[in-house]
Amino acid sequence: MSEEMDREQNRQPETAEQSTPAEQTPAALFNAAPPVLKKKKRSKKKLIRRIVALVIVAALLGGGIFAWRKLVPGDDAGAGEVLTDMVSRGSITSMVEGSGAAVAKNSASITLLSGGQVLEVYVSEGDYVHAGDPLYVIESSDAQARVNEAEKSVNSVQKELDALYKEASDLNIRAEYAGKLLNLEKKLQKGDKVFKDQVVATLADDTRMLLTLYFSYAYENDIYVGQSATVSIPATMAQLSGTVHEIHKVRRISGEGAQLFAVVIVMDNPGTLTAGMTASATLSGGAETIYPYESGKLEYFRSMEMKAKVNGEVEQSNLYEYAAVSAGESVVSLTAESSETEIATLENQLRSAKKTLEEAQKNLDSLNGYAPIDGTVLTLGVRAGEEAKTGTVAANIADTTTMIVNANIDEMNVSYAKAGMPVNIKLWENEMMGVIDSVSLSAKAENGVARFPMVISVDNSEGQLMSGAYVNYSFTASQSDDCLVVPIQCVKSAQTMDGESCKVLFVQLDAPPEELPELASDMSDVPEGFYPVIVETGISDNYNVEIKSGAEEGMTVYAGVMSSGGGMGMFF
Repeated sequence: MSEEMDREQNRQPETAEQSTPAEQTPAALFNAAPPVLKKKKRSKKKLIRRIVALVIVAALLGGGIFAWRKLVPGDDAGAGEVLTDMVSRGSITSMVEGSGAAVAKNSASITLLSGGQVLEVYVSEGDYVHAGDPLYVIESSDAQARVNEAEKSVNSVQKELDALYKEASDLNIRAEYAGKLLNLEKKLQKGDKVFKDQVVATLADDTRMLLTLYFSYAYENDIYVGQSATVSIPATMAQLSGTVHEIHKVRRISGEGAQLFAVVIVMDNPGTLTAGMTASATLSGGAETIYPYESGKLEYFRSMEMKAKVNGEVEQSNLYEYAAVSAGESVVSLTAESSETEIATLENQLRSAKKTLEEAQKNLDSLNGYAPIDGTVLTLGVRAGEEAKTGTVAANIADTTTMIVNANIDEMNVSYAKAGMPVNIKLWENEMMGVIDSVSLSAKAENGVARFPMVISVDNSEGQLMSGAYVNYSFTASQSDDCLVVPIQCVKSAQTMDGESCKVLFVQLDAPPEELPELASDMSDVPEGFYPVIVETGISDNYNVEIKSGAEEGMTVYAGVMSSGGGMGMFF
């Protein structure tokens, strides 16, 4: 009976202010007063059951709130979970990477500069040829005729120009050998007229002197060329050494009826002898001394008349009586009717004619094709029996055993690239080794970044690379072993109060360091217990950066904050 009364009471409607626990928030459960029922009478057993249920719900909700606050701290705990890392010791390698196009290092193409009938083709596409191997033969009478005509033009202009050159060279009257100027007709002045074959002076070679003496035929077999002679000069009372220079078997009859022959003796001129001096000489004839029939007169070793070779007007004259001149020295300069302008005009005509001949010959040579290099015939543009047209690319040949990769390297990494450095080349799954051939000193601007052309040579003896393929390259820029490293995100860029840029680590310490740097950057987001330390950084890779100074191994450093959404937060 009491249980039925309880059920009846439980079916009574609740007031508007009441709601079930499931509809209330956790905070309402902890802050609101217990619900008041209208004159409800509960059994003691039922009341205990409800109290136990409320305690369980409160415990579950309290634990959830505690866990939420631990994962997502309120204003008192910061914006998220603080992430840290350690300064550790390790190795780091900095790599430079990029891409480029591969082409044959050595290639050549032959373009027909004249058309003609293709008579023979000796190779096929894909054949390997050596430089000089015949490729094809094309017949063209027009090409040969153009070569012949060009050769005639070159010869004609060259002949005309040679004549002007000779005339120009004849404008200078030069000494053919060293000697002395004698017998000047007159002292020529600038502007004087000179005519062809006009004698302007006598050139005498007085470095040596000649003496012609006559000896009796009785000594015909005792005198020979090269025989020593003693020359006496009465005017200077000197005796000089001489040599028999020439022997002439003439027959001079003396006043006494003796037959005489001529002997020419040569001697060095000590500088005191001149032509016309009386002199005599004796020869050694074995046991006796051989004397001449009579004394003779000294002569210059050689002499010649200096003549103008062309008509002209004196431009400059160095003619002086008894002046010493050296071999090739100009003594008179003339101007002639043929001017420098005429010579320059013909020189230009000759260059043009030679260029025409060169092009005509090149055209003709292209009709008889020979491989210009060792390599593989990539394409052929001619076929036997067909008419080949001017401009046709007859053959493309490439030596693909060595390829080059034309790449660009940016201004940040160009200092690392040096000729001779090894480079890793990758084409899909194929990896090869290359070597840097050259790095240009002239950059090309691309999207505001300076890029320097770089050439990489690759051994392609296995034929893995095809011309035109794009490849990736990489090489070691620098490497440090057994150094201090930290993750890249731990190193922050900052500015000092003086406006200088620097790199800092925020190190976890129990107290601020003695020399705490003053930074102009906002540090409000840095958690308590972390203090800035200015560091010197070295090389870096995709993950870590080298610390050269400013930090020690084992230090705990600030890396960032993990936000409630799971993202990484940085303060600057």
